[in-house]
Amino acid sequence: MKITIVAAGKIKEKYLTAGINEFLKRLGTFANVKIVEINEEKMKDNPSEAEKQQVLAAEGQRLLKQVPEGSYLFVLDVYGKAVSSEALSEKIQKLGLEGKSSITFLIGGAFGLSEEVRQAADFRLSFSPMTFTHQMIRLLLVEQIYRSFKIARGEKYHW
Repeated sequence: MKITIVAAGKIKEKYLTAGINEFLKRLGTFANVKIVEINEEKMKDNPSEAEKQQVLAAEGQRLLKQVPEGSYLFVLDVYGKAVSSEALSEKIQKLGLEGKSSITFLIGGAFGLSEEVRQAADFRLSFSPMTFTHQMIRLLLVEQIYRSFKIARGEKYHW
């Protein structure tokens, strides 16, 4: 299975980079995982609502251009559906059984997501109604993808 993580922004904190790299290494036995980063759009201080939407639209278009053609698209969205680790594992495995060999997870930038990105999603996934930095979510995401494969194989990682 090929998994792409498309994200706005770069990881600057070493502890997050170390955690992400550790899970990417572990995932190597289960899937080909690639992270694609785009630069975040700049937003001026105190933007109008129209200016915010314009920035989100520009960033969203650049994010969507990085999604491989034919890939099943999970968009991480605070307004999406929250699922358990087991349900995410089941969803990923079901996609594989249905012949979906390419899955993409998209993480927006600090200002959120455009409506165009939300509409492009095959599944809108919420990790929590709480707010996390998009850098932290990337670490949580790679851990949950790893956990999904371990659950699917019945291996001891999930207690």
